[in-house]
Amino acid sequence: MMNFRQRMGWIGVGLYLLASAAAFYYVFEINETYNKLALEHIQQHPKEPQEGTTWTHSLKGAVKRQALYACSTCTPPGAEPAGICLACSYECHGSHRLFELYTKRNFRCDCGNSKFKNLQCKLLPEKGKVNSGNKYNDNFYGLYCTCKRPYPDPDDEIPDEMIQCIVCEDWFHGRHLGAIPPESGDFHEMVCQACMNHCHFLWAYAPQLAVPALTKANSLEDEGIVLNVEESEEQKKEIKKESGVERQEVKEEKQTEQFNEPSTSSGSTCAEIVTKSEEPVCKLKELQSKQFLKKDTATFWPSNWRSKLCTCADCLKMYSELEVQFLTDEYDTVLAYENKGTSDQETDRRDPLMDTLNSMNRVQQVELICEYNDLKTELTDYLRRFADEGTVVKREDIQHFFEEFQSRKRRRTNRMQYYCS
Repeated sequence: MMNFRQRMGWIGVGLYLLASAAAFYYVFEINETYNKLALEHIQQHPKEPQEGTTWTHSLKGAVKRQALYACSTCTPPGAEPAGICLACSYECHGSHRLFELYTKRNFRCDCGNSKFKNLQCKLLPEKGKVNSGNKYNDNFYGLYCTCKRPYPDPDDEIPDEMIQCIVCEDWFHGRHLGAIPPESGDFHEMVCQACMNHCHFLWAYAPQLAVPALTKANSLEDEGIVLNVEESEEQKKEIKKESGVERQEVKEEKQTEQFNEPSTSSGSTCAEIVTKSEEPVCKLKELQSKQFLKKDTATFWPSNWRSKLCTCADCLKMYSELEVQFLTDEYDTVLAYENKGTSDQETDRRDPLMDTLNSMNRVQQVELICEYNDLKTELTDYLRRFADEGTVVKREDIQHFFEEFQSRKRRRTNRMQYYCS
């Protein structure tokens, strides 16, 4: 008979072997299904790009959007501006003074190139001398807004929110935008005053898509005169009446009603109407034909406004000439970038084996649980014999058990009836 300590020791060994057996079971039984799913994914996406998911993309090429830093230790004021990726901020500039730039689009990490005189990148020593596609501004020296001040500013006692322009990607104080911004939850993106002058076509979209600002400061701002620019419905109607637009709209509505009525004219007239309706319509030209105001202010836009911009050939050419093609890309937004980061973190936390289990249907899951319970019961009975006899469990014993277990499983499977008799 074994004493209490020996029995506890054998129980511990049994529990360890039980856990090992469960691991073996997952490896040999589930791994086949998991590998099959992985192979199918690779076959469907043989060279699926993982842009922006690893630091190597930033070191070897421009990334669509990524978090960036500027190192004032390596590139002080007066030196050429340079940006570094998150990985290099830890690995190559860990003890340096860094400025957080938040995110920039289409940027490649500068760490170790010709802008850094005495520093070689530890992650990718061989780099090009310059990154001609990168764009820089005062943010890379730790200065922001039209006031060119640091953030946080030790000399600024006025509490104010910093908002990033989606075109130039500079950051601005809310009070320096020419208008008091709406509540932060009411808009998702902002275009600053300078970029609105550059992207002048956006003023045609603003009356329908932009979130109204609260107030606007006119050219007499220095004298403290502030005017309310929120037009009421009556004011808008008066403007339309004075310009004759309202009469034109009524005329167009009558023409539309005539088109919708059954036609009694010849077939040539009908053909002419159909031909006109088939011509591509430019949304921008339609909006520009209506009354709208240009203001010397920033504008604020909701989450889905980009999808409503015109994408006709003429507008796409205009976007390209103004270098703002990204405005029609909804995945360019900071919100899309943040959502992608959250999704990637959730993917990293997932267990591949549990994903495989979740991909099974209900019958397969029940069969898997039953097999596991059979394995646990038979392994416990098998190890109890060794504990009762006081003998050591060897590797050959475990291998013999699994061979017998697999053999019994095959016999049970072969006896199963998959058809109606």
